[in-house]
Amino acid sequence: MELGLNYLYSITFYIPECIAILTMAGILFLEVIYKRDDSKRVLLKIFTFSGLVLTFIALLCNLDLPTKNIFYEAIVIDRFSVLVKIIAVIAALISYWYGLYSRDIYVSLKSEFGILIVGGLIGTMLLASANNMLTLYLGIEMLSILAYPLAAMKRMDEKSVEAGLKYALYGGLSAGIMLFGMSLMFGILGTIQFSEIAARIASLDVSQKVILLPAFLFFFAGLGYKISCVPFHMWTPDVYEGSPIPVTAFFSVVPKIGGIAALVRVTSVFFTGENLIQYSWVAILTVVAALTMTVGNVSALGQRSVKRMLAYSSIAQIGNILLGVLVLDTIGHQAIIFYFFGYMVMTLLAFGITAVLSDQYGNDYFDRFNGLIYRNPLMAVSLIISMLSLAGMPPLIGFVAKFNIISAIVHKGFFVLAIVAVLNSVISLYYYMRLVRLVVFKMPESSEKLFDLGFGRQALFVVMAIFIVAVGIFWEDLYKFSEVTNQIKLAH
Repeated sequence: MELGLNYLYSITFYIPECIAILTMAGILFLEVIYKRDDSKRVLLKIFTFSGLVLTFIALLCNLDLPTKNIFYEAIVIDRFSVLVKIIAVIAALISYWYGLYSRDIYVSLKSEFGILIVGGLIGTMLLASANNMLTLYLGIEMLSILAYPLAAMKRMDEKSVEAGLKYALYGGLSAGIMLFGMSLMFGILGTIQFSEIAARIASLDVSQKVILLPAFLFFFAGLGYKISCVPFHMWTPDVYEGSPIPVTAFFSVVPKIGGIAALVRVTSVFFTGENLIQYSWVAILTVVAALTMTVGNVSALGQRSVKRMLAYSSIAQIGNILLGVLVLDTIGHQAIIFYFFGYMVMTLLAFGITAVLSDQYGNDYFDRFNGLIYRNPLMAVSLIISMLSLAGMPPLIGFVAKFNIISAIVHKGFFVLAIVAVLNSVISLYYYMRLVRLVVFKMPESSEKLFDLGFGRQALFVVMAIFIVAVGIFWEDLYKFSEVTNQIKLAH
């Protein structure tokens, strides 16, 4: 009786996830009982959007709840995890919206797109609230297994099938390595609970800590694969290029913020105090962040495909976010959440516009953007705002996000890393401005007009562009909204 009441009590704090699960089940049910026709399209669209919006509303209601450990401390509900989930739901909504206009998805009436998007979202939500190693692993596996068929959704396209295969192979390998690291950590520490690990580490002698470090590196490999940090990024450009653009948009945001959220929680509860493990982890993360920024930006310079360029750009942006993970305090966590908001909008806007041109011409090469300002000024201005913000130009949200992250690491004394971050921002200007130059100064190759975007997409692009500019100027409110109290360390 007491066990049942405990689970019932826990579920009351897990309502957003329950709504998402019911949404996924409902899509499956509608797929089975209805024939494939236009009425089914409309019904699936309304049902999926309604489920995601209700999930978003439920998360807003959870924002002011005190920290709660539920399901016997397997899951933690705190402000940090709820904010991450809010960003993930918004990204899933926008990605699904893009899918409705995609020739690769909506025209073929692939209702599995909605099922997999919502399922991947549930995996990310589980990852953001994971409070032990088992829950974290389940979140990663749920997210990964549902992502593989998403990448291969264009079944008749060789590149898409290759993308799905590569994603699955890399994912399976990284999952095995991560599980091996977890088993070693459990063997040394005797617990899987995050709340107990810091105390167990403190009680180890130096030789045991030396043995534990490789185990954690194996563990980090799984998270590194999910967030596409160097040296676990090799799959990213090929998978992004081969996948339908709405899927690529989803991959560029949702799994990454889930992985970073898990990394923040692990870092906050594992590496407290001053010891060999903590010093080693800071050194490793410093090198990984610097390499991720540099490799991402340098690799983006010579790309012909905008989708591949944005893939490398997303790798570099993750390098910037990793700087915030190094700052083990509320300022760093707040800067990360703020960066998540900016990164989500900037990246999804860029992918949305790329999707329009890719559907029109069949590819997303740079020359397809020639003279876009003359063919569709609204879309061109939105793309320019997105590129300038990704480059970190003021007074846009990208500048404020980078400034907050760099300020946080300077405050902690990481001066060399701050210089590396600034230099990488300068490098990124080249390939972002290259696209802007084509959009504004290069004449279009033909007089062919872009097909009608419809009110929905145009309105979405305008809202996202306005958000980038408005929050870049009036950023204090969103920064305050992103505030995270010291709950992560107290969620024991």
